[in-house]
Amino acid sequence: MNKIKTIIRAVALIAVVSASTGCLDNFEDYNRNPNEATDDELERDNYLVGSKLTKLQNMVIPSEEHLYQFVEALEGGSYGGYVEATVDSWETKFSTFNPTADWLKAPFVDVITETYPAYRGIINKTDDEVAVALANVLRVAIMNRLADAYGSIPYSKIVEDKKERLTVPYDTQQEAYTQMFKELDTALEALERNRDLSTEAFGEYDQVYNGDLKKWIKYANSLKLRMAMRLSYIDEQTAKAKAAEAIADGVITENADNAKLQPELNRTTLLWNSWQDHAIGADILCYMNGYKDPRRAKMFTQGTVGEGDAAEKGYYGLRIGTTPANKSKAVTACSSMLITDTDPILWMNAAEIAFLRSEYELRWGSAVSAQNFYEQGIRLSFEERGVAGAEDYIADEANVPEAYTDPLGVIENNTALPQSRITIKWKEDAQFEENLERIITQKWIAIFPLGNEAWAEYRRTGYPKLMPAKDNKSGGTVNSKYGMRRLPYPSEEYSENRTNVEAAITSLFRRRRAGSHRGCSDPCSQGSRRGSVQSSPRRPWRKRR
Repeated sequence: MNKIKTIIRAVALIAVVSASTGCLDNFEDYNRNPNEATDDELERDNYLVGSKLTKLQNMVIPSEEHLYQFVEALEGGSYGGYVEATVDSWETKFSTFNPTADWLKAPFVDVITETYPAYRGIINKTDDEVAVALANVLRVAIMNRLADAYGSIPYSKIVEDKKERLTVPYDTQQEAYTQMFKELDTALEALERNRDLSTEAFGEYDQVYNGDLKKWIKYANSLKLRMAMRLSYIDEQTAKAKAAEAIADGVITENADNAKLQPELNRTTLLWNSWQDHAIGADILCYMNGYKDPRRAKMFTQGTVGEGDAAEKGYYGLRIGTTPANKSKAVTACSSMLITDTDPILWMNAAEIAFLRSEYELRWGSAVSAQNFYEQGIRLSFEERGVAGAEDYIADEANVPEAYTDPLGVIENNTALPQSRITIKWKEDAQFEENLERIITQKWIAIFPLGNEAWAEYRRTGYPKLMPAKDNKSGGTVNSKYGMRRLPYPSEEYSENRTNVEAAITSLFRRRRAGSHRGCSDPCSQGSRRGSVQSSPRRPWRKRR
C-alpha cells in the first residue's frame, strides 16, 4: 500500500512539474491581475474605442457640472441672453466682462485637454472607419464651438503627426472651418457606406443615438448646415453651397431625431436644483412674457415677488450684468430652469434646423418656403416641449416683447424698455430684415438653453435684440451696446504657447484692418490683450433676393 502511495505521489509530482514547465511560455499570464482585462479583450468588446467615443460625446456640451457651468451657463448663457448668476459674491464674472484668470481657463484649456486624448485614442488605435468617422464628427462639434467663441484656434496642427501636441500654431477661423467641412464630408461618406450597420456595434457606448448611424448622418448634415449659415455674411458662396449640400443629403426634420446626450445622471441639474447659482435671464423672459408664450410653464419655474398678501408669482428674470445684493432673495424672486437628473442634455433640435432652413430660403430661395419652415420650427418647438397652442401662437400679430422691471426692486435704474417690437406672425410683405429678426428670435427661444449657439447667432445677425449688460466692468475694452465679441485667450496660452497665440492675435487684427470680417461669424474683435477693438454685430443691410 505504501509503495502504491509513493508511485501516486511521484506521478503527481511529474504532472505538476510538466504542467509548470509547459506553462513557462505563458509566464506573463501568471503575473497579471486575473481580474484585469487585456488589451485584446478590451478591443474585442470595442471598449477602448467605445469608451473614448463616450468621452467625446460628453464634451460636445460638457456634461461635467463645473465645466458645463463655465462654458454654457456663465459664458454662453450670459452672452446669449439666457442666464444670469444669483451668487452675490461674484464681482468678477463673464456677464460683467471681467472674468478671473481661472474662469478664462475652463472654456479653452480644459475643453482642449479633455478632448484630444480621447480623440487621439481613437484615430491612433483603430482602423474602424465608423469609429474614426464618429470621432471626427464629434471633434468638429466640439471645436466648432471654440472657433465661434475665440476666432483663431489650434486645430489642424494638433493632429498632423499623431502626437499629443497642444502647443501648436493656430488656424484662423476660416482655415478651421474649411478643415471642419472637409472632415465632416469625409466622415459622412464613411457613415453612408455603413448606414445599415447594426446598432449593436457601438450602441453600448452611444449616449445620443444608441448606435443608429442613420441618425448620426442626419446630425452630421445638420451640423454642417448650422456651420454653413454661420458664414452667410463673410463667405456667402460657401455658405449657400454647403447649406444646400447638407439639406440635400438629409438633415434632422423631426423631434425623434433630436441630438440629445442621455447620461446615466444629468449632473448639470446641480446648477439649478442644488447650488441655485443661476436664474433665468431677463431677456428671454421679456420676449416670452410679452408673447404670452405657453412654453414657459414647461421651461421655467415661477418666482415670487413681494411678501404676504402682496406676494405675486410670475416669470421674472435677472438682467445680465447684475450682481444681486442677496442670493436668497434672487433665488426666490427669479425664475429657474425646470430640469431633473433624468433629463437629457440638448445638442440640437429639429426646430433649430427648420429655422435654419427658413433663413436659407429667405436669403436664397422661396419666400413661401421661408414662411413654411418658420412656422414648422414653431410647431416643432411646441411639440418638443409638449405644449398645445402652436397655431394660435403662429397667428399672433399683436403681442410684442415686454419692458423689463427689476424683480428685486433694489437696483437703481435697472429697468429697460422693450428692445424689440417684433411680432410673431410672418409678414409676406415685410422687408428682409424684419422677417430675419422673426426667424432668429423664434429660433433663440426654441433652442434654449444652448447659450453658446444663441451668442454666436446674436453676433452674426444682431438678433434677438438684447438689453445691454447692467454693469460693464471691462475697463472700457467692451462696448456695452454690443457686448462681448469673442473670448480672450487664457493666461496659460501666454505662458505655454506664447509665440503661437500672439501670432494668432496679430493675424486677427491684420485681417480686421483689411476688412475681411464683415458680419461676425468670426467673433470679431474683443481681444485678449489691451488695444482690442469692438465691432458691431450687424452687417450691411441686404435686400431680399
